Amino acid sequence: MQRIANLLAIQDGKVLLLQKPRRGWYVAPGGKMESGESIYEAASREFQEETNLTPANPHLKGVYTMIIKDGEKTVDEWMLYTFVAHGIVGDHQFTETREGVLEWHPIEALRNLPMAEGDRNNLLFAALDEGIQYGTFTYTIDYELIEERFQSSKEN
Repeated sequence: MQRIANLLAIQDGKVLLLQKPRRGWYVAPGGKMESGESIYEAASREFQEETNLTPANPHLKGVYTMIIKDGEKTVDEWMLYTFVAHGIVGDHQFTETREGVLEWHPIEALRNLPMAEGDRNNLLFAALDEGIQYGTFTYTIDYELIEERFQSSKEN
């Protein structure tokens, strides 16, 4: 099963997002985990590779199962681990990479920017809520959201 880690950086009331060229959708910087990597290592490495910045004290905010269905048949499934960092280290951010265009947006823009609906939900949780969220997102092969389920927890 594919494992993906992404990281949402928040600084001065804004989030750093990557606009992907294929659909024009916004995502948190991230990508595939490498063999032997922890989810923390993968999220930090992918963020650094895609932004040229270092996240300050990343922590896990969400663990998600992503399912793609063609009719009743599951055609793809992967795990997504979402981290958040409140602050970044470095000031030489890339503006454009092979992955897309990097832009800072107000946190509230997460509600309206073009993106997969599951990403919208998990990034809003990462930016605004306490604890860790767990969920399952089921999409069509065209990435239309069919179903989503959530649970969350936080320490006392």
